[in-house]
Order: sequence, then C-alpha cells, then structure tokens
Amino acid sequence: MTTYDDRASLTDLTTTAERVRTSVEGVIEGKPEVVRLSLTVLLAEGHLLIEDVPGVGKTMLAKALARSIDCSVRRIQFTPDLLPSDITGVSIFDQQRRDFEFKPGAIFAQIVIGDEINRASPKTQSALLESMEERQVTIDGQSYELPSPFMVVATQNPVEMEGTYPLPEAQRDRFMARVSIGYPSAEAELQMLDVHGGISPLDDLQPVAHAHDIVKLIDAVRTVHVADSVRRYAVDLVGATRNHADIRLGASPRATLHLLRAAKAAAALSGRDYALPDDVQALAVAVLAHRLLPTAQAQLNRRTAEQVVLEILQRTPVPTDGGHGQGRQAAGMPGGPGNGVGGPGGPLYGRQAGVRRL
Repeated sequence: MTTYDDRASLTDLTTTAERVRTSVEGVIEGKPEVVRLSLTVLLAEGHLLIEDVPGVGKTMLAKALARSIDCSVRRIQFTPDLLPSDITGVSIFDQQRRDFEFKPGAIFAQIVIGDEINRASPKTQSALLESMEERQVTIDGQSYELPSPFMVVATQNPVEMEGTYPLPEAQRDRFMARVSIGYPSAEAELQMLDVHGGISPLDDLQPVAHAHDIVKLIDAVRTVHVADSVRRYAVDLVGATRNHADIRLGASPRATLHLLRAAKAAAALSGRDYALPDDVQALAVAVLAHRLLPTAQAQLNRRTAEQVVLEILQRTPVPTDGGHGQGRQAAGMPGGPGNGVGGPGGPLYGRQAGVRRL
C-alpha cells in the first residue's frame, strides 16, 4: 500500500520538477517535450545524449538544466587531443609526502556536460564507461566514488559531420535516452531573438532546486509501482528488437532496465505512483532507437532505427489491464495521467502515433 510519506514525496516531486522545467524552458523556447524528457532521465538516474546539427541549442539545454539545480557542474569540451586522464584524473607524485596524490578529473561533479563527445577518439570516450555505469572511477587500482546525484549530459553532432567519430556501441548503451532538439518554430525563433538578442539568459538563471532535493526525488521515483503486465510489455518490446529482420544488433538487457526506470520517472512526473503501458510507449523511441544497429540492407532502404521501434510498437500487444496495480488511482486517490509526456494524450505518446491496444 502507498503510505502518506510516499504521497508527500510524489507531491514534492511534481512541484520541484515544475520549477526546474519552468526554469529550463525560460532558456529553451518552444521545446517542452525535450525539457520534460531531460527531467525524466535525471530522476531515473540515467544519462542523456543530445544529438542534433550545430546551433540548435544542445549545449544551452545542458547548461540550463545544470544551472537550474544547485549542484557541482563541470564541462568537458571533447577534442581529438583530449586524454582519458583529463576526464578521470591522474595520480601525481608528491615529493614532500613521498607518495602519490590523486588529482580528480572533470568527471568528479554531479552534472557533467560533455560537449561534442564524438569529436574525441574512442579511447578517450571509453574513460566514461565505468563512471556512467558504476558511478565510480578506478585509478591505479584505487576506486573513487562519484557524487550523488550524478548525470552525464552529452551533446554530439551527426556522425556524417566532418571531424567526428561514431560513438562505440558500449558507450551508446550507457545513455538512457537520446533526444534531438530540432529547429524551432517561427514564433519560438522570434521569441529567441528577443530573449537572446541582448544578454544570454543563462546569466540570470538561478538554481530552483538543491542537489539533496533531487536525491530525495530519485528515491521517490523508486517507489513507483510497476505491474507485472507492464514489465512483461517492456521485455516484449526490447526482445522484439533482437529478432527484427532490419536490425543486426538489438537492445540489451540494460535497455530494458533503462526503459522501466524512465517509465517510472515519467509516471511520477505526472503525479502517479504507478506506471502505465503508455509511459513505456512514450519513451520507447528515445530509450531504444540509439542502441540499435540497422542491417546494411535496411540502410540501403533508408530504414531508420526510429521507424523500426515505431513498427514494433504497432505490432506488440499492449496490456489490457492498464498496469494500475495498487497505484493511487486504483485506490480512488487523486493524481493521474494527462500531464504532457508523463500521461496519455501527451505529445510523445504511442497511441497518438497509432499504437493499437489489444
């Protein structure tokens, strides 16, 4: 049963998340679904990959999210000559102490912004693997814990741009979700000229939440109930990517875990203490597509991973019980779906893309 403390935590979550969302949207105009997905990944203890062409606000989104939270922030500009030790740190011999002293690298922060991550070599990119998965760094046989919360927000240009390296499969698999900002609408671009024409809005951006608040909200997300039918639905979606004729490398079990965590965070952002199949549908493309490798024939036919995921969503039967379980609405309590990405009717929901419920 849901306790009073759990209900209070979810109420605090929606209130705090709304403050952060409003703060970020003051910088990133006209992209509410992108901002909401960023918050979802943060509360699901994941990492976010922002991929798009130059100049659409990838780094601005990462900085706005970081500055809206009162926590430690480090920015790494990935370049071809960047070394792994520049990220993780290095042990330096101290002559006075006659011993080695560890100098932490840029990864030792609560929010790490990796700008243009695919401009560095795969060797340098691999320095992030341990920290993103295990939230620790091992140097000279000694492990160092990273602070909490910990989130990597990386930006990258499309791989066909000059001077870029494609991210290794193991690196992509550690990002919970990938998002593309896209070009703004004409109205949003006009508003951007008014807001950004003088000074940068980041200069006036003040923190609206503390790091310890985010830790509490992450704990609240962990209490969200997921029915067995919703778990099975997530497993079926991920399993279908491994058997699809157009995919030569399907999603990993880590992808299933990320999809479930993201669905719980999306439910909590909508004020629900239970996840719905719609939460899974809404996040399937963002969580799964960047992990998939299409076959050569699919690439010749211009079949993208996003199209494959949408096709799988069409074909996979959706649980008929809705996955309510013992959630708040099942007990007749307030707080339910209908808020943007986190509830049915939101802009990213599968049912609006024609997903059938069986």
